[in-house]
Amino acid sequence: MPRIEKDSMGEMSVADHALYGASTQRAVLNFPISGTPLDPRMIRAYGIVKWAAAKTNHELGELEKEQADLICAAAEEIIEGKLDEHFPVDVYQTGSGTSTNMNANEVISNRCCQLAGKEIGAKTPVHPNDHCNMGQSSNDTFPTAMHIAVGEALKKELIPALEALQDGLTLKAEKFWEVLKIGRTHLMDATPVRLGQEFRGYARQAELSGSRGNKALKAIMELPLGGTAVGTGLNCREDFPPLAIKKIAEYTGIDFVEAKDHFEAQAAKDGLCEVSGQLKTIATSLFKIANDIRWLGSGPRCGIGEVSLPATQPGSSIMPGKVNPVMSEATMQVCARVIGNDATVTWCSANGNFELNVMMPAMAQAILESIRLLTNVAGVLKERCIEGIEANTERCSELIEYSLAMVTSLNSKIGYDKATRIAKESAASLRSVREICLERLEELGITEEELDEALDPVRMAAPDAVE
Repeated sequence: MPRIEKDSMGEMSVADHALYGASTQRAVLNFPISGTPLDPRMIRAYGIVKWAAAKTNHELGELEKEQADLICAAAEEIIEGKLDEHFPVDVYQTGSGTSTNMNANEVISNRCCQLAGKEIGAKTPVHPNDHCNMGQSSNDTFPTAMHIAVGEALKKELIPALEALQDGLTLKAEKFWEVLKIGRTHLMDATPVRLGQEFRGYARQAELSGSRGNKALKAIMELPLGGTAVGTGLNCREDFPPLAIKKIAEYTGIDFVEAKDHFEAQAAKDGLCEVSGQLKTIATSLFKIANDIRWLGSGPRCGIGEVSLPATQPGSSIMPGKVNPVMSEATMQVCARVIGNDATVTWCSANGNFELNVMMPAMAQAILESIRLLTNVAGVLKERCIEGIEANTERCSELIEYSLAMVTSLNSKIGYDKATRIAKESAASLRSVREICLERLEELGITEEELDEALDPVRMAAPDAVE
């Protein structure tokens, strides 16, 4: 059976079991758009904001102990994800996130009613606006929650996943160090390299991706909490922001600080735009790694086939025995999505008009989705692909021997023009550079020993040790 709740616009019928109230119900009816509520990490972050605010307001003598304790108890349940079902507001809502802020205020107020033995909707001993929202506004709490949610996701999810991927690639680089293969530029044969050198390059990309994750974290250290409606701090005590933000920093383990300028922090979303840019760069790195691995394993008979990828599932419903590079393909699709999300974040960030950005919920959702996707795909790429890759050393050696690019090392001994003629003859006759040179040692003016030295792929793929 529904119950009747009231807000400033009048009465609303609300499901009897729901902890939210009239304002939230209006938002549910107003925004039946995607059917997707905000990311649970945003809801958790809102719980942290309300928890810190209640504790601070009690310390400042603005809230009674009973009220603060009740708010904190309800907020902790939000933080733990126990009340997620009571946050139904669609992502595509009011651009300031007011609906979500009121959703949190109403859920906390009604949960406090339950904890105090009162009826839901009584608004006593804790009122959703007067107590849960004390010293706050949607305009400063929502961006604060965005920074908290993104910060926790970066620190606890993405950065560790990238570090683990780096470790996996580094181990493969060491394992493959003695495997010599042909290099490729412009997708064409180039001089020999070590397979371990290629994988060490991938490991470095993963390492730099982790560094970019840390740079992204630094971009959102300033919290706008305390600016309230427009950045002036109206209805907020001057000592509230530093005290509340200190509690948030201690709770999350992230060095959040009060915004140096509340007008910048509330009106602009440049820090979050920077985060998205770093995520896009990480995506381009993972795309390169996954795509290279996909090509290196192509075949197995009629492609490059220098490595064998682990068989994770049947690759075809019609071709028996076919195995596809599915983990690479999944990674590449994730990267495409992240790059698209960055375009969304960029447009949302650009729409900061005067004292407020009004596209924050979509921005938060896009960034958090990008972090989740990159975190998950980095993990499965490492576990289900990188760890199982094996080198096909015979195939690597075969391709080196028949590469036209082997002639490059003869430039200093026989000159560019003669080397070019040998390369063209090798291509036309389908014979190796070595075979042709052995027939013309006297004409070329070199000995067999000099030829072997010049065509030694180990020498060409220096350095000769893992650094």
